Amino acid sequence: MNLDSLPFPLPEVPLLKVENLPYPLVASGKVREVFDMGDALLMVATDRVSAFDVIMNEGLAGKGVLLTQISLYWFQRARALTQHHLVENHEQRIAELGKQYPDLEHRSMIVKKLTPLPIEAVVRGYLSGSGWKAYNETGKLFEYELPSDLQDSSQLPVPVFTPTTKAASGHDMPIDCAGAAKLIGEDLFKQVHDLSLQLYNMGVERATTANLILADTKFEFGTDESGELYLIDEILTPDSSRYWPREGYAPGGAQPSFDKQFVRDYLESLDWDKTPPPPTLPEAVLSGTLARYVQAFNTIVE
Repeated sequence: MNLDSLPFPLPEVPLLKVENLPYPLVASGKVREVFDMGDALLMVATDRVSAFDVIMNEGLAGKGVLLTQISLYWFQRARALTQHHLVENHEQRIAELGKQYPDLEHRSMIVKKLTPLPIEAVVRGYLSGSGWKAYNETGKLFEYELPSDLQDSSQLPVPVFTPTTKAASGHDMPIDCAGAAKLIGEDLFKQVHDLSLQLYNMGVERATTANLILADTKFEFGTDESGELYLIDEILTPDSSRYWPREGYAPGGAQPSFDKQFVRDYLESLDWDKTPPPPTLPEAVLSGTLARYVQAFNTIVE
């Protein structure tokens, strides 16, 4: 694990909970905690690890830092395509936050108060995960007709937009494009659809240069009081995207990845029913997973 190449320090101990802030906690997810700063929201990425919708007892020291810094890299590039949720004086405000709370500086984003859309915008360029499962069962990728001879991890003829609903708990569920358009409105849906494909292509372009494959990804969007669309949450991180090494890529099975799949694979080898309490993760699994996040940052970020 090449930590010396990182332009920021990683903590020695995982940050599992954010405490003693003067701001009210307004949301707590599997990884992120969100606080109300008054004029903006403070979004902090912890080092928590979840698998199969269960939060593990252990964390990965610095995972939240790596995810945040990858997102910030992409948000800067995405400005050529869309407006996003970071406040205008973001770097200055984060630096001020870091003076008071050094542990939060590199793992935080200060963002505009927006209303999230009730769908997640998923773009797939390869057949994998739930898409491969759907193809196996129906011969289609959800609503899309596909050739009959594709394999696990095959490249699709063209990238496709496969939105999902956003579940408060449990798994997000696929929804067809007509259903998504009915949910958020035709005009807004067209914006989200077209922008998602443009953002995916932006990611593919950089991934290709970095000798990676961006198999699929998900984006989230929100609107302001006037209905203007913004890119929000995280973008093109190993947690929201499926990256594979281009070297050695071969359809016909699962590909090596840069995310917590290493944790999932270990858990799948156990006699565990995927409900709390979670089993203990060995140090080798933790260090191996963190190494993959470090490698992702070093490979993706120029």
